Amino acid sequence: MRHEQRTLICLGALFSFLSAPAMALAAPIIPHVDINVGTANNPQDVATSLQLLAALTVLSLAPSIIMMTTAFVRIVVVIGLLRNALSTQNVPPNQVVIALALFLTFYIMSPYWNEANENGIQPYLAGRITYEEALKNTVAPLREFMFKQTREADLALFVNLSQAERPNTPEDVSTFTLIPAYVISELKTAFQIGFMIYIPFIVIDMIVASTLMGMGMMMLPPVMISMPFKILLFVMVDGWHLLIKSLIVSFK
Repeated sequence: MRHEQRTLICLGALFSFLSAPAMALAAPIIPHVDINVGTANNPQDVATSLQLLAALTVLSLAPSIIMMTTAFVRIVVVIGLLRNALSTQNVPPNQVVIALALFLTFYIMSPYWNEANENGIQPYLAGRITYEEALKNTVAPLREFMFKQTREADLALFVNLSQAERPNTPEDVSTFTLIPAYVISELKTAFQIGFMIYIPFIVIDMIVASTLMGMGMMMLPPVMISMPFKILLFVMVDGWHLLIKSLIVSFK
């Protein structure tokens, strides 16, 4: 139970940072952390040390868990497909793509994180609710978000594979069953959006390739000629504005 409490407190600090940007204007509160290595006087000290190591292990996996249960998957895949459709290779670079996907994820997920922090983390830290209630209230907004984006067929797949009883309500679905169903649903949605993005650029590639072949310039790579036209088209239609707007609206 102590290990679970430490983990919840750490998650509370993370949610507070993500969901309350206004707190940055206030005076910062920097906790003092003191880590000493010494000889244990009793078995309880050893158990506490092992619990701390387990908590640090869970926190090291927290970024991956948060990315796979938020809007990050769809956003980063769509931007990657856009980059391939433009034939720009590593432009924009991976660092820019990841940073843009992260900040868009923070923007989209902030209402759900705020609700989790207000209903789960803060009441538990104030001692108004138990650990079980805090965990349920914290996970509930994230489950609501994932249910909205998960297809019934994908959810049914993992429910059947888990050999669990047929759920009657969303509350009957385990979170460990919901997460993989959500991830493959997000991948499918991202590839559908990517296909629609590819269509105008494929048309440009076909026109350029046919023109070069008709002129007998078969040794000239079509990508070298089509890439400037694709970039020009993307800029003229204000592609980044349309893409980001479409991604954000797709989560509503």
